[in-house]
Amino acid sequence: MTDTQDKPALIVERQGAVVTLINNDAPRNRMSMAYMDELEEQVAALAEDRSVRAVVFSAAGEENFSVGMNLKELPDGIKKMGGPEALFDQRLRVLAAIEQMEKPTIALLYGYCLGGGLELPLACHFRLAAEEGARIGLPEMDLGTVPAWGGSARLVRCVGRMHALDMILRAKKVSGPEALRMGLVNELWPVAELKQRGAELAAELAAMPPLAVAGVLKAVVGSGEEPLAEGLAAERRAVMATFGTRDMAEGMAAFMEKRKPTFTGE
Repeated sequence: MTDTQDKPALIVERQGAVVTLINNDAPRNRMSMAYMDELEEQVAALAEDRSVRAVVFSAAGEENFSVGMNLKELPDGIKKMGGPEALFDQRLRVLAAIEQMEKPTIALLYGYCLGGGLELPLACHFRLAAEEGARIGLPEMDLGTVPAWGGSARLVRCVGRMHALDMILRAKKVSGPEALRMGLVNELWPVAELKQRGAELAAELAAMPPLAVAGVLKAVVGSGEEPLAEGLAAERRAVMATFGTRDMAEGMAAFMEKRKPTFTGE
């Protein structure tokens, strides 16, 4: 629950095969203990639900995606979890589960996207940002500490060492256009259109053949930092997993018949 204890910390919305997970703590959309607990449960359930083909991470309102962890909860959270390592282990566990999902995940970045509010999007497969008003960064240096939810490692892999060090060591907050230039986000949209574009992209990805999508995500995400031979082996496993399936037959037939395929995950 949020500080007011009168509304859910996480809202789950579904449209067809697309599920949207909404941080319900407007306007700051802090990542509270309750939000992270519920997020962990939802991500695990969605990963197993074959009827879900894409997941969008959003937040209530149009002011901020998230200012990050609710620091007021930190002392009680550490006590509840049995120590700081256990608390941060949960965050790392949740973000790893998002990153390793075998269905596309999309994060919508607008307003403040700070600390955990950037670390969660970094674990997603796609990131869309607002053209105006976005302030994206890992400002932990200003608090005398460092990113604790995998932000430094994932940011380096996303934008390279030069940009990552510039952002982290200077506690730098970048705009949406700056994030696009450095390769931190995939697309820019007016903030008023961002959530609709996220839904459209999710629907597009959800229409792709699920077995093939899962195979590509395994090959690219799972083997992205491995030697080339490991990546090639993962790709071959993905190919063989789709070979002879109904989806493959449907895709081939649709191509020959010049029509849009309908994939079922079989």
